[in-house]
Amino acid sequence: MQIDQVSDLLKEVAERLILPRFGALTTGEVIEKAPGDLVTVADREAEAELTRMLHQADPGAVVVGEEGVFCDPRMLDVLPTAAHAWVIDPVDGTRNFTKGRRDFAVMLAELRFGETVRGWIWQPLHDQLFVAESGAGVTRNGVQLAAPPQPRTVPLGATYLPVPGEERAAVKVIRSWGSCGIDYPKLITGEVDFLSYRSMFPWDHLPGGLMVTELGGRIATDSGEDYHAGVIGRRLVAANTALLWEEARDALFGG
Repeated sequence: MQIDQVSDLLKEVAERLILPRFGALTTGEVIEKAPGDLVTVADREAEAELTRMLHQADPGAVVVGEEGVFCDPRMLDVLPTAAHAWVIDPVDGTRNFTKGRRDFAVMLAELRFGETVRGWIWQPLHDQLFVAESGAGVTRNGVQLAAPPQPRTVPLGATYLPVPGEERAAVKVIRSWGSCGIDYPKLITGEVDFLSYRSMFPWDHLPGGLMVTELGGRIATDSGEDYHAGVIGRRLVAANTALLWEEARDALFGG
């Protein structure tokens, strides 16, 4: 599928199946899969439709979605070696979505033999579409993005992890936005200099991770293993330069 075809697919499914539920969910349409882990009817319907349409366009491709993996975790095992795969996050930032907050996104990554080759982040209520293609950079609403500006004197990061105390004076850290589909665009446009996470699910990090590396940054575990499909670990750091990645990792986790 061409980039514009995929972009149009994400927008169409969001318009038809996700946005009508925004601010209109009933109690029975929000389910707690595990303590604190929410899913809505919009997540499930959008993932099913995207899966169907991607299979229709690419019958030989593996399609892995967040909700599908919850039902069958073995689906993740094929990602590092599949000749062609799609990874879907139908509503990234589900908690924001259920509370009527605009900070959510639809995300998609395309993989070839475990390497992320294209990634999409569609923020429907911010009307922003970010697209990355390996070797071709990143666009926002069709306009090519440049590498973000040099970090602040004291680098600013955002995290889902507990915010470190004042003794971590080498960096400043704020709470992130509750959606990787919001966080990564803020990173690559320079609103923050680095991000840190505890979870490493591919649907959360593959699209934004490609955007980071295409613009000269680095995404890796705190032990220094570059992030890609199949990588697991305790903590993940993404930063706008390799040097800043080192500074953030050392400041957050003690080197």
